[in-house]
Amino acid sequence: MGGDAGPGPAHFRRVFGHLPTGVTVVTAFAGAGEEPVGMAANSVTSVSLDPPLLLLCPALTSTTWPTLREAGRFCVNVLAHDHEEVSRQFAAAGVDRFAGVSWHPGRAGPALDDGVAWIDCEIDAEHPAGDHTIVLARVLDLDVSGTYRPLVFFGGRYGTFAPFERAPDT
Repeated sequence: MGGDAGPGPAHFRRVFGHLPTGVTVVTAFAGAGEEPVGMAANSVTSVSLDPPLLLLCPALTSTTWPTLREAGRFCVNVLAHDHEEVSRQFAAAGVDRFAGVSWHPGRAGPALDDGVAWIDCEIDAEHPAGDHTIVLARVLDLDVSGTYRPLVFFGGRYGTFAPFERAPDT
């Protein structure tokens, strides 16, 4: 039997890289609510329908999360299949992440104009979890923005989702 230490980080990442995830950009307004801030995130999932709760897991090394936390509210933008460069831009350090990105002010942060969906949230609780923080957020409002295909991350690469072709019910 193996030791209690668990798998190494490289093996852990390789195996979990085979679990497809959606790709999002989490945004807020900093300071007096004027300056848009944001970061790419794929550790996002629904938690509860009643009350409506969302889970977000930012890395402890994130330099953007403290600003988002201070705002107290944020908008999760679900990226469309053609937003790979937007995802990379919001993951990069030292760049204007909103340069060339079309957005409008939402209730909790900037909402990207051509994303798949947006979810406005308010932070409810935070819990330490290894090298990340588990953030539970109350969903204030949400909607589907269009009929776009989502951007998906799988096996270390970007892609999209295509539904199975099914025969019509008879």
